[in-house]
Amino acid sequence: MHTDVLIVGGGIVGLATGLALAGRASVVVVEAEEHVARHQTGHNSGVIHSGLYYKPGSAKARNCADGRELMYRFCEENGVPHERCGKVVVATDASEVPALEELERRGTANGLRGLQRLSAGELREIEPHVRGVGGLRVPETGIVNYKAVAEVYARKIADAGGSVRTGAKFLGCAREAGAIVAETTAGPVRAKLLVNCAGLHSDRVARLCGVEPGVRIVPFRGEYYELKPPAAHLCRHLIYPVPDARLPFLGVHFTRMIGGGVECGPNAVLAFKREGYRLSDISLRDLWELAIARGFWKMAWRFRWVGLHEMYRSLSRRAFWHALRKLVPEVGFHDLVRAGAGVRAQAVAPDGKLVDDFFIRQADRMIHVLNAPSPAATASIAIGRSIAEMALKEL
Repeated sequence: MHTDVLIVGGGIVGLATGLALAGRASVVVVEAEEHVARHQTGHNSGVIHSGLYYKPGSAKARNCADGRELMYRFCEENGVPHERCGKVVVATDASEVPALEELERRGTANGLRGLQRLSAGELREIEPHVRGVGGLRVPETGIVNYKAVAEVYARKIADAGGSVRTGAKFLGCAREAGAIVAETTAGPVRAKLLVNCAGLHSDRVARLCGVEPGVRIVPFRGEYYELKPPAAHLCRHLIYPVPDARLPFLGVHFTRMIGGGVECGPNAVLAFKREGYRLSDISLRDLWELAIARGFWKMAWRFRWVGLHEMYRSLSRRAFWHALRKLVPEVGFHDLVRAGAGVRAQAVAPDGKLVDDFFIRQADRMIHVLNAPSPAATASIAIGRSIAEMALKEL
């Protein structure tokens, strides 16, 4: 098979890139699984993020601001169910108010409209079951099913003449005159340019291409509970805590789902396999790669107490419940039902620092997307267009 651009990875970023290229260049997307959006995209909590948290001027902030509105428009035009439901960020005590003020400053700098600081009384008016000393209302946040979005992306790529090949695992590549020849389990693909959007395996794909990624992917599992239907009335909006600024995770929160119901979580614990959705999922290869990575151990030591607390909350339903009750005290222990889990591909630098922003590395006839954490799903159309422009300059 011959193509202008080969995209490795059929998650939402790879498909968005293919969509942005389709009609402008020939495109083939290869995905190892039998269906697209099987991992990070398919286990996403479904939040259309507003852009509140991100450092002004960062790639996250720019892409989220543009991508949020592009996502709403795409869903409207293609009949994908969604809702601009808004969220509240809650300061549970006075010590969190300065961080809440910083969030408001960032949100304003990032162009959010309609931000509203809430007193304790105003917070109770819009979320009667929430308890806090104050809050921030963010009306531009929404909800959607990103698996459904990704499936529409794939269909539109095919409609534009591109190809999405599932069950086609990338095995490696070789350079030839003016081209890259990739080997996959579905046969070879000859392309002028390769784009690596392999998510949980993006660092491995880079190495298979002869490129040192400069980071290592560390998988973090986020585990969820759901509220039983009689307790779902406790949440009108999405309800978030003030996040720990040291971490890229937002803390356990309440998320209304587009298909109905309320999801609670996630925590963030080390997964023992890159697709480790359960505690019992273990890969000796994945664990060995972490064991010999100096950056991983530096990261683990830096966040050792946080990590131990997250692991305890993973093992203890009661600890998870107590974390949720800080926001909504009326949530009962027996209102919680174990739900699914997702695995986040977190890039870690050799010095042990968590890579916070999007990270893309270019090489000869290659573009490697090595860190695309939240809000990558929200911003996928904007990110895909940016990668597509990079690609077209190389063709």
